[in-house]
Amino acid sequence: MKTYKTEQIRNIALIGNAGAGKTTLAEAMLFEGGVINRRGEVTAKNTASDYTAIEQDYGNSVYSTLLHTEFNEKKINIIDTPGMKAFTGAVTSSLNVVDTAFCVIDCGDGIGAGTESSMRIADKLKTPVVIVANGLDHENVNFDKVLDDAKTRFGNKVTIVQYPVNAGVGFNQVVDVLKMKMYQWGPDGGKPEILEIPASEKDKAEELHNELVEKAAENDEALMELYFDKGSLSENEMRQGMKLGMNDQTFIPVFCICAKKDMGVRRLMEFIINIVPAPNEVPAREDVKGKEVKIDSSAAPSMFVFKTSVESHIGEVTYFKVMSGKLSEGLDLINSNKGNKERISQLFAVAGKTRNKITEMEAGDLGATVKLKETKVNHTLSSKEADYKFVPIEFPKPLTTVAIKAVSETDDEKVGEVLHRMRDEDPSFIVNYSKELKQLIVEAQSEYHINVLKWFFDNEYKIDINILTPKVPYRETITKAAQSDYRHKKQSGGAGQFGEVHMIIEPYEEGMPDPKSFKIDGKEYVVNVRGKEEVSLTWGGKLVFYNCIVGGSIDARFHPAILKGIMEKMDEGPLTGSYARDIRVCIYDGKMHPVDSNEISFKLAGRNAFSMAFKKAGPKILEPVYNLEVYTPSERMGDVMSDLQGRRALIMGMGSEKGYEKISAKVPLKEMSSYSTALNSNTGGRGWFNFEFDAYDKVPADVQDELLKAYEAEQNEE
Repeated sequence: MKTYKTEQIRNIALIGNAGAGKTTLAEAMLFEGGVINRRGEVTAKNTASDYTAIEQDYGNSVYSTLLHTEFNEKKINIIDTPGMKAFTGAVTSSLNVVDTAFCVIDCGDGIGAGTESSMRIADKLKTPVVIVANGLDHENVNFDKVLDDAKTRFGNKVTIVQYPVNAGVGFNQVVDVLKMKMYQWGPDGGKPEILEIPASEKDKAEELHNELVEKAAENDEALMELYFDKGSLSENEMRQGMKLGMNDQTFIPVFCICAKKDMGVRRLMEFIINIVPAPNEVPAREDVKGKEVKIDSSAAPSMFVFKTSVESHIGEVTYFKVMSGKLSEGLDLINSNKGNKERISQLFAVAGKTRNKITEMEAGDLGATVKLKETKVNHTLSSKEADYKFVPIEFPKPLTTVAIKAVSETDDEKVGEVLHRMRDEDPSFIVNYSKELKQLIVEAQSEYHINVLKWFFDNEYKIDINILTPKVPYRETITKAAQSDYRHKKQSGGAGQFGEVHMIIEPYEEGMPDPKSFKIDGKEYVVNVRGKEEVSLTWGGKLVFYNCIVGGSIDARFHPAILKGIMEKMDEGPLTGSYARDIRVCIYDGKMHPVDSNEISFKLAGRNAFSMAFKKAGPKILEPVYNLEVYTPSERMGDVMSDLQGRRALIMGMGSEKGYEKISAKVPLKEMSSYSTALNSNTGGRGWFNFEFDAYDKVPADVQDELLKAYEAEQNEE
């Protein structure tokens, strides 16, 4: 396969709802370019993309798939992305390395939740978009309704370039208002017959042509002046205006196809070659130092990794974009993230599972290599002369959290290895072991996303796992002052153990003055602060430790041991074993023995005195509360509000944003379990949400009683 120059390359992603026909469109494009000699079908499980076992089992895309085709001496790199919201990570990584997104909409099914989700990502990344109306041969197709819905959801920048003449069963005609011609296909599609627009469509075509001319002219002052002077624009001038509008995200052209019958695909590819920008015609990407790196083949070489996968008989496959210079076999580059050297042993132009070996790739191209040692997604490889490190892809925040445990303890290590391997392939998974919860935690986009993990454990790795609701990271604190004293005494021949500690504990708040006296149970305690130590806790909050010993009743060398004993109970709170926080402790008296006192004695005395005082100090369990933003179609507002009320949500505000109702609320983490699934159910998949930690707050009395009983039962079982 030949090496394509930067200006000959076009990079696009196919986005849209599952089942919209993205994979079928990609298949037709590869066929038209001669990369494959027959078109496969998703149902037959023989397409160039969707070739993995899980995709063939599920019947839809789970991963993004890199493909390429050739047309009019140009190379079109295509990334076929998954359509389900669970796989937004793959859409995000794909849109970070292409220059235009083609949003495929099935005109029989309309605009689905996956389409809206993908369009939001494209909008966030400022990726130009083309809408491709597909499935125009289905029964009960309503192109006008789909167009109206698109304008409602994506704005009036949605503009017809083509419209169907005979949508429905027997569809085979499209009017192109850019070229002002009618395209007509035979039953096998492919190359169209180009005809004059029939009289019955002339008025409609003229009206839409004028709208397109106006939209194109709006994007450039010189074009606008030409339009005013001539009353129209040439095809090349319109192309120029459309290109500018797409780059500014003020213009979304609409094309019509029937991907399954290869109708309209060739014209779409022609549009890609003529209008979609080459990699060196889009804004330069920045490295982490803020330096703009132009797509320039004459510069020093660098590449950015946007995907990895592990495949049998091959190992790890690394997918990349050439960011500058030229890559060639045998080239040594530096991993800017790790600092190690990597050799590019082989280069491939990719068409799904088919990889064509090539010797060189120029800036702007997308390809793959194998046998890299430590290079992962978001890593940059560059020559010493380039020394770039590109801004990483920002993957979507996880919305669902589960705990995963092997059924057999002997598989625990294997489970961790599998999860980390899958995280490398899909960085929208987050995997970590929580020391606090003593659970292996996996964060994902949805329950469906988690089901993908389960599929691999069941089918690829043959490891039985349990998927559990994760424990909640509660905190414990106190609400009033309390006093206690404890004597630790042990005598068992030889040297004994003796330590006695008297302490007062009280709630801590930032900025409060040092204590001078306490009144507890009618008794007055006066304290004289002689030393103070503040401990900022790794889990949040503080412990403040005061030395108020007068007269040397406890030697100063034992104070660290007392603090250590207290910290052991802060690390495992007396109520539920959760971390304790925001407490200050005054050690005001005690006793020691000239022979039997030692550090262990005072550690145990301090620990037990603290535990006793804690239980008398109005102990309270705190729960993590999150700020939640929910976006819902207005007609589903009631269902969403009702569900939130059942989750102890405190509604903070409501408004409208981008055609959706926005609800702001504070919700306890305990109540967020399965919220992703519930919101999908309540909004028909169209709702979405963001949430982030806000603060810890006291749990209601009934919830605290429930937690105490559960912890007690757990302790009894152990």
